[in-house]
Amino acid sequence: MFPQAWQFHVAPYIDSFVKWLVTAWGPFFDGLSNLVLVMLLQVEYFLKWLPWWAWIIIVTLLAWRLTHNWLKTLLPGVLFFTIGMFGLWEVAMETLGIVIIAVFISLVFGIPLGIAMSGSERVNALITPILDAMQTMPSLVYLIPALMLFGLGKVPGVFATVIYALPPVVRLTNLGIRQVSREVQEAALVFGASRWQMMKEVRFPLAMPTIMAGINQTTMMALSMVVIASMIGAGGLGEEVLKATNRVAVGKGFEAGWAIVVLAIIIDRITQATAKSWEPPHR
Repeated sequence: MFPQAWQFHVAPYIDSFVKWLVTAWGPFFDGLSNLVLVMLLQVEYFLKWLPWWAWIIIVTLLAWRLTHNWLKTLLPGVLFFTIGMFGLWEVAMETLGIVIIAVFISLVFGIPLGIAMSGSERVNALITPILDAMQTMPSLVYLIPALMLFGLGKVPGVFATVIYALPPVVRLTNLGIRQVSREVQEAALVFGASRWQMMKEVRFPLAMPTIMAGINQTTMMALSMVVIASMIGAGGLGEEVLKATNRVAVGKGFEAGWAIVVLAIIIDRITQATAKSWEPPHR
């Protein structure tokens, strides 16, 4: 056995720090929670307000616009229809709302952070180990601080999802900008491009296919985390899976799992097609 005298635990210090955050920054977290909740409720209201048939038409038209392939156009609409067929339309819209807000917050923080990492080796060296830790930490661990800071409900589910889903978009934004050809950048400098113009007109557009791949991965991870976040009251399809697990209801679990798979397939295909649309034409 490892000698007990040599043991040292950081858990009490982490617990004390979180308790201090709750006490000292309580009003800030309450305000942040209210802001995210208002955004989430507005998105959910819109998702539920739009009729189911309108969503199927939108998804089908978007698939055609991006793919111009009949099979890839009709399949998302048919799959979307099965969610309503199983009676899970409303809870699927709740899940989609949480994913949309979580991905939006992830992009607001992740893309600028990836840009900062691409422009500074110091920032890159500092942030990379943090991203490594975030991606290797078990996803259930993220529920604990979110629960302590924001309580039960959808808001802590959103923040736990953001923490879990943030690393891919940061990494791939950094990677995409670093992979931009030096010759192209030097040509832009010769024509008098400023630092801002270089980023806006050259680096960012050329890095967009890689950034879109990062957005795709962030969205997929957000969708998977939303299911786990149902354990702290996030609701949606994850709650249906949790209920089915507790009751050993295999059929209900399959239906809820199928709805999650359908959302994942549709989001993945659309974001992948969007990423391909940013790629330069091949000669």
